[in-house]
Amino acid sequence: MEKPKLRAVLGNHLHVQAVKSGELRSDAFDLDFVEYTPTNTAFKPMVREQAFDVCEMAIVTYLMAKAHGKPLVLLPATMLGRFQHGYALYRAGGAKLGPVDLAGKRVGIRSFTTTTGAWIRGILANDYGVNLDEINWITFEDPHVAEYIDRTARAPKGKNVLQMLKDGELDAVLGETSTDPAFAPLFADPDAEAQRWYRQHGVVPVNHLVVVTEQLAKSRPDLVRGVYDLLKGGKMKMGTPGKPDLVPFGVEANRKPLELIIDYAFQQALIPRRFSVDELFDDTTRDLN
Repeated sequence: MEKPKLRAVLGNHLHVQAVKSGELRSDAFDLDFVEYTPTNTAFKPMVREQAFDVCEMAIVTYLMAKAHGKPLVLLPATMLGRFQHGYALYRAGGAKLGPVDLAGKRVGIRSFTTTTGAWIRGILANDYGVNLDEINWITFEDPHVAEYIDRTARAPKGKNVLQMLKDGELDAVLGETSTDPAFAPLFADPDAEAQRWYRQHGVVPVNHLVVVTEQLAKSRPDLVRGVYDLLKGGKMKMGTPGKPDLVPFGVEANRKPLELIIDYAFQQALIPRRFSVDELFDDTTRDLN
């Protein structure tokens, strides 16, 4: 019998290279990889059309998709985790700008619903006391989840977020990093502030995990478990993870970051209620560790 072939989109992360190259494979199924560059451009067709069987997905996109009844199921397999403090910039050369100075300022972000944006806004609101409603948000793209009503101002068509910052049309941007000396970090010492934040919260901010279609999860839960095991094998092939582990696998390893991003997403009205972590999974994926 021919093995099932699952259409899959995963970024070119170090811990999935062995899976994407075919060095690690399953006896039960094959993964047919579809390349999207950048990977986040696959999120919209996955949310709106369930275009793939397996897909990397930003966690806030998944939370919003779940809130609107999209037939997707989460796997506790982190593809991308990182500390967020280095992804906030302002224009160098003028008055110094810090987190507490953002009231009344024009802040650009690719889309208001990006996961990096949600993490940084949560940090600004909860750790620096910033009133997010007093910021003038300027966005450049629609949300992946069509049902979400974006009330932010839209940048003129064709404009680039970093160029607008450089030209003085924005005061700060979130979700971007650059070595251009025209820009300075909004958090004065991003690495030190990230370390301090980690000591306080004990959480690595997870950005991207993996989802499968509900149809696959219901019809072939064995294949869903197999996908998770394959991805976990790719991570294990990389050796002992660093401390902290930036790509945690398993429900329990991801519970604290998921609880926190759920809180942030709810505070920012990206989702209508706080989900429990266990609600994000189904009967198959809830037991994966």
